[in-house]
Amino acid sequence: MAIKNQLKTAMLLALLTALFLWIGSFFGQTGIIFALVFVGIMNFVSYWWSDKIVLWMYKAKEANESDYPKLHKIVKEIAHLSNLPMPKVYVIPTNSPNAFATGRNKNHAAVAATEGIMKILNEEELKGVIAHEFAHIKNRDILISTVAGTIAGIISYISNMFMWSAIFGGDDDRSNIFSLLLLAIITPLIATIIQLAISRSREYLADETGARFIKNGNHLADALEKIEKNVDVNPMRLGNQSTAHLFISNPFRNQSFMRFFMTTHPKTSERTRRLRAMEF
Repeated sequence: MAIKNQLKTAMLLALLTALFLWIGSFFGQTGIIFALVFVGIMNFVSYWWSDKIVLWMYKAKEANESDYPKLHKIVKEIAHLSNLPMPKVYVIPTNSPNAFATGRNKNHAAVAATEGIMKILNEEELKGVIAHEFAHIKNRDILISTVAGTIAGIISYISNMFMWSAIFGGDDDRSNIFSLLLLAIITPLIATIIQLAISRSREYLADETGARFIKNGNHLADALEKIEKNVDVNPMRLGNQSTAHLFISNPFRNQSFMRFFMTTHPKTSERTRRLRAMEF
């Protein structure tokens, strides 16, 4: 299953790259290079400093071992089982149950858990959640999401060029203007859908990898069900939807029709089914 998820990610990245090359073919080399540099700088900054930004956004405080002995104990145990360095441990001051991992690589990683998740999960369930977050670190998902974000960002930037070209290009051909506007709308939407599909694929892989760390899929499955049930009545008040992909489960309630297409996570029911079917 892990190999299948890795291949799926590679195929989706290849598809995203192909979309980028196709839309780029409509512009000259100068426009593509400018878009690449502009979006590349944005994502370079994001890759190196996004951990500090997102921790600040959610008012996360570094957790002292004396104040959170159970959390530190679990993180140390999973670090040993996963053969990864001990990350920094943070606590987010909210009753909404959730957790995420961030950091550009295994030597500069952080694991954050909300106060809410520590209240509703027992030790084994919390261990499953922390193992999932370590799996993201192990699988270098921050790097992969940055690469996908860079390509999708360039596509969106070029699509904006299409839009302004259609509006102010001075072309009297209405069919050509319509085609440019259609490209400007459709291509970034396709890029976003592919990017989100990559995110969902990495969630499946993190579920499996984390479960193998602790040799148990039921603990994480139980945790995911509890988290989803509690988020419905106690959604995250901090942050915004743009960071939803970082969390183990979407911390925000999304009642819009587009949630069926723009979701960052697989369905909890499918995740738990796969976890409970795992053999060790």
